[in-house]
Amino acid sequence: MLADPAPRYQVLVNHEEQYGIFPADNEIPDGWRAAGHHGTEAECRAHVDAVWHDMRPLSLRRATER
Repeated sequence: MLADPAPRYQVLVNHEEQYGIFPADNEIPDGWRAAGHHGTEAECRAHVDAVWHDMRPLSLRRATER
């Protein structure tokens, strides 16, 4: 008997350019969109670590640039 495969996740991003991971089989929650990366939880977390350099919300980044 084969073991169940590891759960699959996807990377999501919201309107404030904040990232999160969510089970790939679930419907994407309101306010979020797919960021185009799927994998294991560890792979998704590694992707978020690689692409999310400034954790401030987009609105705050824009406000401090003025």
